[in-house]
Amino acid sequence: MRRIITRTLLAIIALIAIGLWVTRPQALAPGTLSGIEGDVARGEIIYAAMGCASCHMAPGSEDRLVLSGGKSFPSDFGTFYAPNISTDPDHGIGNWSDAEIASAVLKGTSPAGQHYYPAFPYASYGRAEVGDVVDLIAYLRTLPADQSPSRPHDVGFPFNIRASLGGWKLLFSGSDWVVTGTLTDDQIRGRMLVEGLGHCGECHTPRNALGGMDTAQWLAGAPIPGKDNERTPDIRAPSLDWSAPDIVAYLKTGLTPEFDSAGGEMVDVIANMKQLPDDDLNAIAAYLLIVGTDTP
Repeated sequence: MRRIITRTLLAIIALIAIGLWVTRPQALAPGTLSGIEGDVARGEIIYAAMGCASCHMAPGSEDRLVLSGGKSFPSDFGTFYAPNISTDPDHGIGNWSDAEIASAVLKGTSPAGQHYYPAFPYASYGRAEVGDVVDLIAYLRTLPADQSPSRPHDVGFPFNIRASLGGWKLLFSGSDWVVTGTLTDDQIRGRMLVEGLGHCGECHTPRNALGGMDTAQWLAGAPIPGKDNERTPDIRAPSLDWSAPDIVAYLKTGLTPEFDSAGGEMVDVIANMKQLPDDDLNAIAAYLLIVGTDTP
């Protein structure tokens, strides 16, 4: 019996070790950024599309270029706080290499080799093009430094065990597209902006018990954490019932076809979206008008 127990314990330990190895934090492969030069002007557009300021500017601030962090994000797993991602070398990311920043955005891995919590939407950002992220980094390096220290997350056991996030990533984080099929160039660009850079599904898609997005109900609307009985709207084509010009006008102005105005977190989203070129807004509309339909 003692031998059976010993073998069982060793097998369990071996399985845990294998699991931790398979789900260990991953960084970008060496040389991934080689030969890619960041474009600051294009990075400014990527910055707006990714909504960096919406999460990382200080609560109550209107300065969308000072990324001191501090905004809270309540969830079923605890409260997360946006970190300082300004160019400050001590409290921000000023001393990070381009590869470290890109690994954080695309892989959800810190320079110290730890998993980030998926409150940072790397599950969506992982679909982004490497060149877009390099452009973003070039722009981020032009922004002012801020010395505000990042606030620790308020997350209890067992969710504070970051090693377990590797399993979450394995299940819910990847580069697969939700909407597939034969798409037009506009729809393909819109898919990148909605599913990837704009990470719209993070708020507009319901989540399962483990906090992963339920892609079978992609953009069908979801409960708003910390706000009882409030939901983000269903923005699939059959429910949205807007034309492409209606969608573009809303993303530019925050005004609906019924002359209502955007509220809540969408105010910040509109502040970002209105900075995008018309071609990108038209692409977003082209994509949204096929979500939830039988086409393409």
